[in-house]
Amino acid sequence: MQTSTIAGIIAILFYSSSLVLQARLLQARVHDATSSRNVFVLGVLAVLAHALSAGGVIHNGAGYHFGIVEISTLIFAAISLLVLVSNLRKPLGILLLGLFPLAILAILASLLIRSSYPPRPLEPGLAGHVLLSILAYSLFTIAALQAGFLAFQNHQLRHRHAASVIRRFPPLQDMEAFLFELLWVAQALLTLGIVAGFVFVEDMWAQGLPHKTVFSLLAWAVFSVLLWGRHQLGWRGTTAIRFTLSGFGLLILGFYGSKFVLEYILA
Repeated sequence: MQTSTIAGIIAILFYSSSLVLQARLLQARVHDATSSRNVFVLGVLAVLAHALSAGGVIHNGAGYHFGIVEISTLIFAAISLLVLVSNLRKPLGILLLGLFPLAILAILASLLIRSSYPPRPLEPGLAGHVLLSILAYSLFTIAALQAGFLAFQNHQLRHRHAASVIRRFPPLQDMEAFLFELLWVAQALLTLGIVAGFVFVEDMWAQGLPHKTVFSLLAWAVFSVLLWGRHQLGWRGTTAIRFTLSGFGLLILGFYGSKFVLEYILA
């Protein structure tokens, strides 16, 4: 059995254990330092195994595979690590309930599905572009999850169902503040990633990258308007949620849409 497969199975076991423990913590609605530490430790072990599995499916002797399933499992490993580290500073355990199942699915897909995307060498400039893009997509994914939970929280408050559900969520103001912290950092990384792409990626038309670039620029514009509106006009609530999800949708459409066309239609 390959190392990537073994590491992937181990990661799934650790993710599942951490997920169950986190669900019990939220259900109990009490702070348990020992259980919280165990959630973090199990999560970190899962991320380490996940990263090892992702490295195995992405890199081989012929080069680096950046197909849909390969890059997705790497992105979710980065997302999981970022959320776990952020959870040390802010109560974000609720995000783990939505994230860890997606990370498990990403691992399973990377182990069961083989992409036809051809391997390629990774020059330093291109590596920087890939790294910046992965970090930006990871933070925007976390922001989208945060916006989804904010939307659910707003819905519960408007329909006065808060007594049974909202007590398990962090305060609305804290969740919203963290959302914009994520968006500022993610937007900076996306800006650098786009610039690095124009500088270091050659022959973009031949690689089918213009579609991805156009949607990335559209998403950049949406997030720029949102951050400007937050700074100048104090936008929040439903407006912030809609802009965040719209910008994230453009990123997903550009990234996964272009890769799906290249790998499964044009191929």
